[in-house]
Amino acid sequence: MQKMPKWADAVLIPLFSIIIAFFFSGIVIWAIGKDPVVAIQTMVKGAFGSTSGLGYTLYYTTNFIFTGLSFAVASHTKIFNIGGEGQAMVGGLGVALVCLAVPWPHWTLALPAAMVGGAAFGAAWAFIPAYLQAKRGSHIVITTIMFNFIAAAFLGYLLTKVLKKPGGMASETESFPVGAHLPTFHEMLAPFGINFNQHAPANISFLVALLCAFLFWLLIWRSRLGYEIRAYGNSETAAKYAGINPTKITVVAMLISGGLAGLMSINNVMGEAERLIDNAVEGAGFIGIAVALMGRNHPVGIVLAALLFGFLYQGGAELSMWEAIPRELVIVIQALVIMFTGALDNMVRRPLEKLFLIFGRKKEGS
Repeated sequence: MQKMPKWADAVLIPLFSIIIAFFFSGIVIWAIGKDPVVAIQTMVKGAFGSTSGLGYTLYYTTNFIFTGLSFAVASHTKIFNIGGEGQAMVGGLGVALVCLAVPWPHWTLALPAAMVGGAAFGAAWAFIPAYLQAKRGSHIVITTIMFNFIAAAFLGYLLTKVLKKPGGMASETESFPVGAHLPTFHEMLAPFGINFNQHAPANISFLVALLCAFLFWLLIWRSRLGYEIRAYGNSETAAKYAGINPTKITVVAMLISGGLAGLMSINNVMGEAERLIDNAVEGAGFIGIAVALMGRNHPVGIVLAALLFGFLYQGGAELSMWEAIPRELVIVIQALVIMFTGALDNMVRRPLEKLFLIFGRKKEGS
């Protein structure tokens, strides 16, 4: 069967999948006695209708860009890294240790150091499953899942026994010094006369995430290492024949993947909470898998998919608040989007392929 054009695979399939997902979501909303049109209007207004809502949407989007890129790097090597959640947790520890270690005079010095700390800790947490996969044949899915739980338990211990704020009741560290506080969109846009909500958590990490997406593109499609990653992912046998070291590619890809997951912490730990708290990742590592799958492991697609899930998170919160629709229903909507863009991908793909085949034959016959 004739393959679809790349633009159709990248645009049409996700678009139709999202439309179908929202259609069934509307049925679910209607079934509980609510108006689907009012619900979607509330979500759009809550996510994009004010600088406050937009700030939260972009905050969630930033998290999902990092974790989506993290999964995509490993995915290009045909490695299913489900450990982004744990790698982001441990990356948060690295960011916190860097921010608390020095009385930083300004964020321009603290941010690069925190990025190194978060990426290094996230990469280190990914190294062990990578080594076990490359050298011992351990299944990467099993080991990364296990390491998520280990990371949660390890971080919980540190926040209650070692790093806990003296005299505090919550499982959290001391607040970072003022010099380690990142500028928010309110502070960044104020010099240009743009009034952005000062309480919205969106910060300069969003720009860092976009930069990482661009660097991801350079790495995967414009570098020798990226070529080796893609070659190994497409055919391990051919890659070995070409002299590509499987152990090296597996470990390096996982180190980059873990580093990107760890970088997420500059947004939620350094930018929003300004301290390390328990369960700071809030499932972003798992959402990153759906983001990467929906974005076809391409940085542009990942950014757009991350924005969609940022909209679902913030719009869902508004929906729960103003329309008395349970928060769990938003999770159902997210699940439907994931299901139709991932598990039921062929349900949309095959009819479109047949349509392109029919039109292709008509074009040839004319």
